[in-house]
Amino acid sequence: MTQPTDIRGEHLCHALSLAASGMPVLPLRAGKVPFGNCRRCTHNACGGRPNMKTSGPCTCPAPCHGWAAATTDPHTINSPTWAKAWREAGAMAYHPGGAGLTVVDLDDADAITWARQTLPATQTVPTTRGEHWIYQGAMPSANAVRPGVDIKSAMAYARWLGPGTGTLTALPDAVRALIVKETAPVRPVAIALPARGGNGPCPHRTPTYLARGLAMAEQRITEARSAVHATVYRTFLAVLSTHGRCGCLTDAHAARLFAAAQAKGESARHCTDAWANARTALGM
Repeated sequence: MTQPTDIRGEHLCHALSLAASGMPVLPLRAGKVPFGNCRRCTHNACGGRPNMKTSGPCTCPAPCHGWAAATTDPHTINSPTWAKAWREAGAMAYHPGGAGLTVVDLDDADAITWARQTLPATQTVPTTRGEHWIYQGAMPSANAVRPGVDIKSAMAYARWLGPGTGTLTALPDAVRALIVKETAPVRPVAIALPARGGNGPCPHRTPTYLARGLAMAEQRITEARSAVHATVYRTFLAVLSTHGRCGCLTDAHAARLFAAAQAKGESARHCTDAWANARTALGM
């Protein structure tokens, strides 16, 4: 493999070294943010990548799609399509989950004190304002799990700040428990259903189709990691569009969707508004 030229800077040298050890890496712009999508992927024209829902690398040859660009492939890292990014890079990041790691990002002194009193000692890396505590083992990522504490693992990136000190230890249950939220009680709401189109079985959909559609809708809401409001509305719209006119959609079906939305933090009012807006959009 050819050696990187000086113009690409030390970030590329570190990237190749980390990639050789199995750490997926990517360049960051000034401000610790990923590079924007390439021309063919601008405004998500590529349709996104299925791997954005998992932990696999992006298939685009340029460092696109944020954390999903992280790779261990030296040919990709040292390729012409990445050269401009390395020249302009303000920092380097890695995908902890892709390396089987979890980073507990402690943003301030209070968070560090909490970690020292609560979590087992592990490898630590100083940051600008606090510390990264790194554990062996991957888990879902989450922000603000408690004051000054973020979890960076699967589907997230962490800035590379050096190897740190201490011995890497196994991911403890105390860290996994940080992302488990108590489910708030679901408030009962009045759900307005479209007028029934007729009696008897659905003329164009089987009961199995409806059951599968409701299960998929619940899953779509439950798995939403961002834009929950928009996801709930689009899901309500899809369900009503497919099942709302034939008379098979019942209060119990709608209540399941509302419960899934409220479990994601949506209020009863937001659920009712999203349902009403979906009905209006469909002329129901």
